[in-house]
Amino acid sequence: MIYLDNSATTKPCKEAVEAVAGAMTTDWGNPSALYQFGIDAAVSLRTARHKVAAALGAEPDRVFFTSGGTEADNWAIFGAAKRFGKKNKHIITTAIEHPAVLNCMKDLEAQGFEVTYLQPDALGRITLDALKAALRKDTFLVCVMMVNNETGAVMPIAQMAKLVHRMCPDAIFHTDAVQGFMKVPFMAKSLGADLISVSSHKVHGPKGAGALYISPRLKSFPPLLIGGGQEKGLRSGTEGTPGIFGFAAACEAVNKTFREDISREKDMLNSLIEKISAMEGIQVNGAHDAPHILSLAIPGVPTQNTINILQDSGICVSAGSACAKGHRSHVMTAMNLSPEVIDGSFRVSISRDTTQADMDALIEGIQSVLNWKNR
Repeated sequence: MIYLDNSATTKPCKEAVEAVAGAMTTDWGNPSALYQFGIDAAVSLRTARHKVAAALGAEPDRVFFTSGGTEADNWAIFGAAKRFGKKNKHIITTAIEHPAVLNCMKDLEAQGFEVTYLQPDALGRITLDALKAALRKDTFLVCVMMVNNETGAVMPIAQMAKLVHRMCPDAIFHTDAVQGFMKVPFMAKSLGADLISVSSHKVHGPKGAGALYISPRLKSFPPLLIGGGQEKGLRSGTEGTPGIFGFAAACEAVNKTFREDISREKDMLNSLIEKISAMEGIQVNGAHDAPHILSLAIPGVPTQNTINILQDSGICVSAGSACAKGHRSHVMTAMNLSPEVIDGSFRVSISRDTTQADMDALIEGIQSVLNWKNR
């Protein structure tokens, strides 16, 4: 199998698998227990937090574990609304966010909040000017994803956060960095975002783990879950140590070769684009700024047909977001691409495990799709 759907999920690295196994066989104590076995688990949990924080470029005490990116997004958005909702009612987000953000916005709109949806340009990027024009005195939350999960467009998060804090000093800036973490270099401590969502299974860790970074600028933030007081009282419940330890091990392993990996991935993606540009009947959608995501379209060939033909060659690609099955891409629609292009689009997403041989096989597979179209 040639796996080219790494934006949906990544293969867990061996370090993560070993950490998960260790947490379930030897280090399985409850970190809240006061005897030595529990204390040892608490030490391991603290070590895991430091590893994830190191990869994020964050203060360890500002990293709070969640069940994944969706939970982190929900906590960030609903927590901000709970904190400011009685005072202000205006939120800014983008039309190209992940459903984990957009569906939260729909819920808040039903509660009486006003949401402004920034539209992307033709390449799928959100501009600083668009954000500046939308900011108001009553804006209390801005949510802009770091990397779009369908096109790979990268947003100027640092500049956006600075702009928001200058024009609306009390507003909270949240970024869904699920596709940016360990792919686009950034340091949480200097990025300027107040809230940052990340996920384990996008960086070769296990599913079911993630984190929300809460900046020291937010001296208090509403808890997600109330109970026994875990995660400093902000997300109660016995910690899911197998997932957390696996997440931390993946962060540590990937962080060692992070720069080299993304450089190699970008080179492979650029080479793929160069070869595709010489082929008739296929086009690139969007900016593809990130090193690991490329949106392609074969107008006139339904996406599912392309997926099936490539699958026959043992190649896995995606129709787009794995979380939006059965729907025409809201990202491509917002970019004003034609229905023929949208309905013929598919996503290629690579990782540190991807080889040049995989990319060469993809080119052959795409040629098979084009041959099928022209038969």
